[in-house]
Amino acid sequence: MSDAVQPTAAEVRAAAEAVKTALDRHLAAVERRSGDDDPAVYEAFNELAAAAEEYDELLYDRYDEVTPFEIPGTDDTLLPYTGPEEPNALSVLIRRDYAVVEPQRLLAQAQRVEAVEEDGATAAAGFDAAAGTVHGALGVLFGEFEPDEIASRHKEFGLEEGDSTLWVTAADEPADPGEWLESPFESIDPQRVVCRFDVSAVFDEESDDDEIEDETEDDLGPDGELDEDGDLEPLDADR
Repeated sequence: MSDAVQPTAAEVRAAAEAVKTALDRHLAAVERRSGDDDPAVYEAFNELAAAAEEYDELLYDRYDEVTPFEIPGTDDTLLPYTGPEEPNALSVLIRRDYAVVEPQRLLAQAQRVEAVEEDGATAAAGFDAAAGTVHGALGVLFGEFEPDEIASRHKEFGLEEGDSTLWVTAADEPADPGEWLESPFESIDPQRVVCRFDVSAVFDEESDDDEIEDETEDDLGPDGELDEDGDLEPLDADR
């Protein structure tokens, strides 16, 4: 960065003071918390993360120095909440990813649904034989079962779970009927996200890596060697 656009020492000092203020506010919110999901704690956490990130950037730009703090997920989801304190409406946005790992199982399940519909004489026009393709089978199954049931029974349908996320966003007023149906996932303001819940194999992999590292450290013998079963190898007296 050139000298012309470097932050001043005063700006860095002000950012440091902002971190101190945000830290005090976060501690005060934690001390007054009303429960595990207290929005005041959530807001104070986001403000502290934003202040720490700002300070870290200015410190590096001015002095080529970094802080020892690790700021998790410093993206738009950590911006301070600016929605209504008492929302009159909310939206729940859910994304679940799946891989089609057993197409034949998927097709078979969809065909069973079609058979029941046909036997009950309730088949809609164009519904017959829709399960003859993977595309058609997905339409049949997701038209028949609720998303939560698909999630709980995904293996039965030949699917493998991927990442998933759920966002709860606050609104001042409920949307008018049909207002957002053409573009349901556009214009989401990250500063109105009340809470979010993420599920990913990445988290499991990190946990597994930690467990493997711990087990390896526990299984090491005095000479630092393991046998194939993780037991200590007998010492070689000739060595």
